[in-house]
This record gives sequence, structure tokens and C-alpha cells, in this order.
Amino acid sequence: MKLLLVEDNRTLAADLKQFLTENDFLVETAETFSEAREKIGLYQYDLIILDLGLPDGNGLNLIPIIKERAFECGILIVTARDSVEDKVKGLDLGADDYITKPFHKAELNARVRSLLRRKKFNGGNELSFNEIRVDLYSAQAFVHDKPIALTRKEYDLLLYFLYNRNRVLTKESIAEHLWGDHIDQQDRFDFIYNHIKNLRKKLMNAGGKNYIRAMYGMGYKFTDR
Repeated sequence: MKLLLVEDNRTLAADLKQFLTENDFLVETAETFSEAREKIGLYQYDLIILDLGLPDGNGLNLIPIIKERAFECGILIVTARDSVEDKVKGLDLGADDYITKPFHKAELNARVRSLLRRKKFNGGNELSFNEIRVDLYSAQAFVHDKPIALTRKEYDLLLYFLYNRNRVLTKESIAEHLWGDHIDQQDRFDFIYNHIKNLRKKLMNAGGKNYIRAMYGMGYKFTDR
């Protein structure tokens, strides 16, 4: 899962990024309103952790931009202890949840995972598609209820395909989702093919069908149609 952490305190941002990365999230950061607005316009995220007190603007004004750009993206606002008005306004604008400073990192992790389950997986801890099942809590994939051994990138790729099934995904979007924003500076994305080939092989060797379709000149689609 790919997160954008909007936080102007560099020390706190670095600490939270390390913690969330250790919990298997891909984390990008933005220190200012303008940097966050630029990244939201260029890249896709599963969830944005948004501190409202930014040096060059009010984080609340980013919420309509996020909703217009990526309505499926979760928004977790970070507020000061006494900012009841900001909490209410943020939720009214479309934020999904809030966390109050100071907070424990374990609480942040729990809120992020809960929000992602609601936004991406209908509130459950499992994601299923025909004979394929993924236990989100244990990060384990199954085919016909038998576990399959996936690398971290293969697991993330399978999740990305599953919650975007029947959609064409470009090589660029796959690369950004799995390796981060700056991967778009690459001239070629041929390395993605090897990860897709390995994932397809493992699913089929376990008795699954080939759902990963190459769309010539466009990218890939995960579909049984």
C-alpha cells in the first residue's frame, strides 16, 4: 500500500516514515502545501496522512483537491489536541478519519490499516477473487485455500491487481505503486515484466487460472472476462 505523509516537521516525518515502512507500507513524504498539491496531481496513493498545520497553507484546503483527483484515496487528518473545529471541518470536506497529536505510532498504524480496510476491502480482513484469497492480516495469499510463497513485491502486485481488477493498469502506475514516485524517471519499465511473469507462474502452478492479461501498448489487466 502506498501512502503520502504530509508533515512539515522533518524529524517527525522521518520517524513516521521509518515506522510505517517497517510495517510494510510504501511511504512518500511532502513537507509543504505546494509540494503535497504537486504530488497529488502527479501520483496515486492509497491513503494520505495529512497534517493541517503546514507552513504555506492550511491542509484542509488540500482535501477537495484530493477528492477531485482520487476519490478512492483515504484521508487521515492530523490535528492539534484542541482543534475540534478543524476535525469537524475536515470530516465535512471528505476526510475519512482523524488522529490527534500527540499520538502513539501503534495507534497511527491501527487507524491507517482500519481506514484502508474500509476504503479498499469493504471493511474485511480478506480479499477474494474466484480461487484466490488474500489474508490481509497475515499478508498471506492462497490459491484453492493452499498458501503460496510470494515475495513482498509479488504480494503487493497481487493486491494492486485485485483491488483494480478489470481495469487497465499502465506499467508506469504499477512501477509507481510498488517502487515509489521517483521511479517515473526511468526510461524503461521492462523490469515489471519479470515480477508479473513470476506472479503469474506461482498462481498457475498452485492451480489458479491466468487472470493477468497483457494489453498491447497500454499495460496489464487482471480479469476473468
